[in-house]
This record gives sequence, structure tokens and C-alpha cells, in this order.
Amino acid sequence: MILEQLVTSFIASAAFGIIFNVPKRNLLQCGFVGMMGWLLYISCMKVSANPIVSSLVAAFFVTVISQFLAKIYKTPIIIFSVSGIIPLVPGGLAYDAMRNIVENQYDVAVQLAAKAFMISGAIAIGLIFSEVINQVIRKSRL
Repeated sequence: MILEQLVTSFIASAAFGIIFNVPKRNLLQCGFVGMMGWLLYISCMKVSANPIVSSLVAAFFVTVISQFLAKIYKTPIIIFSVSGIIPLVPGGLAYDAMRNIVENQYDVAVQLAAKAFMISGAIAIGLIFSEVINQVIRKSRL
């Protein structure tokens, strides 16, 4: 089960890299970043069972790996972080919220939409927090 999820997250991240016009030589790294982010997400879900905290931790980790790979391969960080964050995006949850709105089940729709927004916010905070820490470390070395 976990192996299937890792392979799927790798393929999804690499495929999104193709859509995002990532250089072909970096597609494997993009898939790797997405796979590692998803691995950390499912590991955190087993420990805390909170998708918001798990998304925050995984997004932070995705950005750290992206910064590391960007230095090694001398490419922009966004190449790896955008592709790597794709498995964490709560698209299915947002779809379920919209489906419940169409079915006039507003109470369920509001709960699902709020959860999708909080997960999306946690992803954004994880990305930003990692970048801020990186900038502080870089400036402290000067």
C-alpha cells in the first residue's frame, strides 16, 4: 500500500514537472521531492492523524529538499518545490466540498471546504517558513 502511494506520488510529481516545463534532466529529482514529501506526510499521519499538521511538516520538508537540490543542480528552487508539493494539495477534498454544495448538503460542504482551506494554508505556511529560515541562515553566514 505505501509502495503504491510512493510510486504514484513520484509519477504525479514528475508528470506535473512535464506540464510545468521542467528541464528533462530534472524530472527525476522533481518526482523524488514529491515522493519524499508524500512519505513524510503519510508518516506524520500515522503519528498524529492530523492532516493539517502533517501537510505543514511535509511542505516544510519539500521546500528544504528543493533548496538543497536547487543548489546542487544550479536551478531555481521553484522547479522542485512546485512539482514536489503537488501530492499534498487537497484537490479531492475540495472536489467533495463542491459536490456537496451541488447536492444541497451545505453543512457537510462547509466542513470539507474549511478543512481544504486549512490544509492549503498549512502548505503555504510550510513553504514560507522554510524559505524564511533559509534566508535567516544565509544572512547569518555573511
